[in-house]
Amino acid sequence: MLLHRKGKKLKILAFDTCLDKTYITLSEDDKIIHSETILSDGKNYHSAYLISTIVKILKDAGLTPDDIELITTDIGPGSFTGIRACTTVARVLAQQLNIKAAGVSSLEILSKILGGNDLVALDARKNKAYVYDGKILGAIELEEVDELVKGRRVVTDDSLKERLSGFASEAVSYQQGEYPIGEILAKLGAKKEETDWRKLKPLYIQPPPVTLKK
Repeated sequence: MLLHRKGKKLKILAFDTCLDKTYITLSEDDKIIHSETILSDGKNYHSAYLISTIVKILKDAGLTPDDIELITTDIGPGSFTGIRACTTVARVLAQQLNIKAAGVSSLEILSKILGGNDLVALDARKNKAYVYDGKILGAIELEEVDELVKGRRVVTDDSLKERLSGFASEAVSYQQGEYPIGEILAKLGAKKEETDWRKLKPLYIQPPPVTLKK
């Protein structure tokens, strides 16, 4: 957990490229200074704009990288490209600035978007879902997930929303609304056990897909 210095607000830089957009938030303790969401465009995946947007946000806030005292990032699960981008940038920044970092699972973040502590089930492919129910349960067969969500509200994605709507009391896709994902990440990260950048690792619940060269 972040140790507060007497009389000083700690500045936290939080970012997430694991999900369907890039989320970047700058905060002082629990106060959000700036938050930005970036979509993919026709030329580049959204994570390609991570560094340039961080630079812009700091400049607009009248800050430099040296003012940041904690890096918080989403460690997955999610897009393998996004997970690598998140953790690599977080590790490099924390190393260069000689500060600590904190990792938060995308599943824990999504459990908070409706204001509670909801069940989360995201498409993991291969007839499985990544499941969070107060803790990460892993990649579970969809038939088991159907039973788990019965009569409950579940946060999910577009891929599973229709299926889970047949079992859950309510199935909400995080991709179909504007939720404060960056802000939630910043607040959760401030409460996590901070770590040395060397110990910040991606959360791969399933191994990355292997592409065979022809």
